[in-house]
Amino acid sequence: MSATVTPAARPTIAQPVGRRRHLAWLRGTAIGLVALVFALPLVWLFAAALKTNLQVTDPSVGLWFTPTLDNFRSVIEAGQIVRSMGNSLLVGVVSTVLSAVLAVPAAWAVGRFGMRRTGSVILVARIVPAISLLVPWYYLFAQMGLVGSYTVLILSHMFVSVPLIMWIMISFFAGLPVELEEAARTDGLSAFGAFWRISLPLAAPGTATASLLAFVFSWNNFMFALVFADDRTQTVPVTLFNFISYASTDWGGLMAAATLITVPVVIAAVLGQKYLVAGLTSGATKG
Repeated sequence: MSATVTPAARPTIAQPVGRRRHLAWLRGTAIGLVALVFALPLVWLFAAALKTNLQVTDPSVGLWFTPTLDNFRSVIEAGQIVRSMGNSLLVGVVSTVLSAVLAVPAAWAVGRFGMRRTGSVILVARIVPAISLLVPWYYLFAQMGLVGSYTVLILSHMFVSVPLIMWIMISFFAGLPVELEEAARTDGLSAFGAFWRISLPLAAPGTATASLLAFVFSWNNFMFALVFADDRTQTVPVTLFNFISYASTDWGGLMAAATLITVPVVIAAVLGQKYLVAGLTSGATKG
């Protein structure tokens, strides 16, 4: 007579379903509160752009009012904001493209060949306050006859954009496997050829991230344009500042103009969100 042995039942671990739901609810609530805090200024901005000057300054008028497009109509008809947006777009795109062309190969060289001293110099260039250079810059550019031109704005923006892009991209190239480039070199490519065909395509998310951040800096920069630009090359931050005067402030026009210059940046961020998220995370690990 043979005895049958029943296998011992595996111990079951009780899953704290209720606890997980509670944590998920807390996490969702926290994310919602943070999103609300960051979204409220934009909501107020868009709402104020649709109000009259009296409604903007009246605390009793909240989000329930009769919207009007008079502020947008007057700002667009004046023409200055449209011209300034064109100037900002020109300066931002050219300075960002030129900065990326210079900074991305330089970042690859620093990240791949371990140029720590060069990386330290780049860090110093990032932390030097740009306002401390305005006086020597203005004297130098005035002697060259460049003050008031697009060239001086592009060069001044590149002073910040080049170190910014380099500092972001160094970690991307340092994190790429060196074996890929070594295999390409074995197949007959030069060092720059391996960078151009192998490393640069792999670092595309990082390049997009750095370029987008550089463009946003250029679009929002006020100090350089205030000192170096004139009425012909004036950019949008300076145009917004002109809505504020000593006697009064055109709040409706200011909010409408601020809305117009905010929309392109928001659209660019939304369209490049995939690359932005991938770029901010892919350089975090090495190897």
